[in-house]
Amino acid sequence: TSLGSANYPVPSGAVVVATTGNDANPGTAAAPVRTMKQSLAIAPSGSTIVLRGGTYHESVTIPSGKQVTVQPWPYETVWFDGSEVVSGWTADGSDWRKDGWTYRFDSSPTYTRGAPDYTSSSWTVLNASYPMAAHPDQVWIDGAAQAQVSAANLVVPGTFYKDDANNRLYLGTNPAGHEVRAGSMIKAMSIRGTNSTVRGIGFRRYNPSVPDMGAITVEAPGVTLSDLVVSDMATTGISVLSTGATLRHIEVARSGMLGIHANYADNLRLDRIVSHHNNTERFNNSPVSGGFKVTRTRGVIVTDSTFRDNNGPGVWADESVYNITITGSDMVSNTGHGTSLELSAKAVFADNLVSGNGGYGVKVNDTSDVQLVNNTFVGGSNRPVTIAQDARRAADQSTPGHDPRQPFPDPTMTWIVGPVLVQGNVIANPTGGNCLVCVEDFSHQYSAEQFKVNLTGNSYNRTSASSPTVAFVWPRGTGNPATFNDLQSFQSATGQEAAGRLVNGGAIVDAAGRATGANLFDSWAPALPGSIASLIGQAAGVRHYGAFR
Repeated sequence: TSLGSANYPVPSGAVVVATTGNDANPGTAAAPVRTMKQSLAIAPSGSTIVLRGGTYHESVTIPSGKQVTVQPWPYETVWFDGSEVVSGWTADGSDWRKDGWTYRFDSSPTYTRGAPDYTSSSWTVLNASYPMAAHPDQVWIDGAAQAQVSAANLVVPGTFYKDDANNRLYLGTNPAGHEVRAGSMIKAMSIRGTNSTVRGIGFRRYNPSVPDMGAITVEAPGVTLSDLVVSDMATTGISVLSTGATLRHIEVARSGMLGIHANYADNLRLDRIVSHHNNTERFNNSPVSGGFKVTRTRGVIVTDSTFRDNNGPGVWADESVYNITITGSDMVSNTGHGTSLELSAKAVFADNLVSGNGGYGVKVNDTSDVQLVNNTFVGGSNRPVTIAQDARRAADQSTPGHDPRQPFPDPTMTWIVGPVLVQGNVIANPTGGNCLVCVEDFSHQYSAEQFKVNLTGNSYNRTSASSPTVAFVWPRGTGNPATFNDLQSFQSATGQEAAGRLVNGGAIVDAAGRATGANLFDSWAPALPGSIASLIGQAAGVRHYGAFR
């Protein structure tokens, strides 16, 4: 998104806001108001609010019952900025001190305000190495974020300390000759007006705590966010908490915990999203972090998007997400899984590039009715494709993750793997892990055949026959799963992958997923199913390995 490039029409009767305006004005182009808050007070439902170029230090709510469109003046750059310049520093030993800093922010680490962190093993929000993550205070020097520490004696260059008892800020870097900014607002925008649109503007440097849900919250049906830049938020950038939302052509960067969050957000669409470098505060990867996480939502479309360089998963659909389609997207260089489909049902994952992630390329965990078709999985330090079942079952009402809006038991949501189709993918060159396709049942109840896992017509590549040493892991019900080091033994024992192919040594794709040479022959690939072809803009029956890019 390039702020300042939008040229939306300015309709007659639009309410105009300008940094040079006055809230006593009528809000015309000749006499604009000064604040968006005032524009919302005087704008009738169905109107357009147009912001002249500049920076607005505001926290605004589009109220219930008021449908508006919010946009910039043509070719002008608009920022909402939750920080302010801080001056008046005094040398204090080897540090610098600002007196009279009275802003307070909630530091609750979970979505329940005032509650402590979880205590389950490996399931705490906070990482012990980063204990200040849930504190939303933020400071920048010349645009460079400073790390918060918990005591004055820990302040060193590049860090800051907030002394609430004495209303002071401490810096470890000399502020002389530099611009120091600190966050002083919690929320950028709460959207409660049904069918409202916000487009073409930027939001940065707000301080929401974890239970505030996000710097921008969508709280009404039918909201559209488009052509936005959302950056440097203390915890979550955007949170969608209502139905029928569309997020289009949005960059979300450097959120403290999570780029985009959604819950109870049925019929959500993400189109041309770039969510990158999120979880800067180093919250634990689980239960919440990374590029995009959606829970308890039915009907999700993610298309033509990029989730990269996030500290955590790229995309995570968890806890009763039903009918999610992820196509034409890249999950690249995230420290967690590229994509995780967990405790959910009915998912299509097609025409995606999954490259260089620290966790699994894709993890299908306790999720039924899944199609993994024509994706490219390349590189990464762990398993490219994992299909796993654990002891959790939707029939157990005490297990967290049910959607309370649905009947119990929900006939569409079993949390038992299968069927799973894995077809036409390139699965190549992992740099770590212990198998190419790993199907496992940790509850030791189901075989791969009972899960109805179907591997057909995939192209596999590894650097040698011993890297990884196991090509396939295949559960047999009770006892340990079977393992296979080569394609022929796997075919013979399981009847799977009659049209598959495995190349040891010699890369068949590069890091960007493009074919590198004669090892990849599309004429051997299986025909693309018509139901998938219609989703990714290809002809039914076309033969191609991996993503179509």
